[in-house]
Amino acid sequence: QVQVVESGGGLVQPGGSLRLSCAASGSRFSAYTMGWYRQAPGTQRELVAAITSGGSTNYADSVKGRFTISRDNAKNTVYLQMISLKPEDTAVYYCNAAFTIRSYWGQGTQVTVSS
Repeated sequence: QVQVVESGGGLVQPGGSLRLSCAASGSRFSAYTMGWYRQAPGTQRELVAAITSGGSTNYADSVKGRFTISRDNAKNTVYLQMISLKPEDTAVYYCNAAFTIRSYWGQGTQVTVSS
């Protein structure tokens, strides 16, 4: 079983920045594809950004140029740097670790963008 724990959420003003962190357990972290998803009230969970074991990344169109996903395999951690935040970025952000057919989710961290 892989444990996934997110941190770094909070309240930020429009135009501000936040960095989310996600720590995943296990000795095979470097082989995981790691993803950040978000879910706002009344909406479906959506992919925000993902990074493969090889370092390839992809982003939702709505966050391209504003969010950056990165990973530190030595720390078993993936990050989501968010800048130029907008009210519509408000959601619970979830981290996902995927390896072969297995997928593990964290409990989520709330990000609220409001003045």
